[in-house]
Amino acid sequence: MSSSRKKAIIRKYSRDWLAGYLPVAGFSNGGQLEILDLDGKVTRMNLEEVKWVCFVRDFNSGEPTNPERLLRKTFAGRPRGEGIWLRLRLKDNEQLEGIAANDLSLIENEGIFLTPPDTRSNTQRIFLPRTSVAEMEVVAVISASGKRKSIGPELQESLFSPRES
Repeated sequence: MSSSRKKAIIRKYSRDWLAGYLPVAGFSNGGQLEILDLDGKVTRMNLEEVKWVCFVRDFNSGEPTNPERLLRKTFAGRPRGEGIWLRLRLKDNEQLEGIAANDLSLIENEGIFLTPPDTRSNTQRIFLPRTSVAEMEVVAVISASGKRKSIGPELQESLFSPRES
């Protein structure tokens, strides 16, 4: 495991949860997840048991049954963040929305990293194992408005004109 670890809460499908420390990336390997729990022990579990992993600000949220405080699971309007706006249905029929990075990490990992709708809550990022996702819908691709460059007509024409030898 990496030396840099973040606070995380792992929610299982059995409704149990485990708090501990995980590296930001590379914490799952071969369908197994390793977490350093609050007692200092490395605990392994199958990704098939995991509903989601929430990277949180604080372990002591004051809510014993919902420590990740994931209250708002859908966006009220168009998100402001840049990325791919996803709507997911988990295998227990729970619905969840979030913003995923618009890069290869969407298909390379054993799951999907999302930024949740309410970034002011205790949960900062969510990791959903592939085994917990039943359906995934791309709602929109959101890009930064200032980064788009328009191609002028003279450059556009030169792209398709035959090359001179």
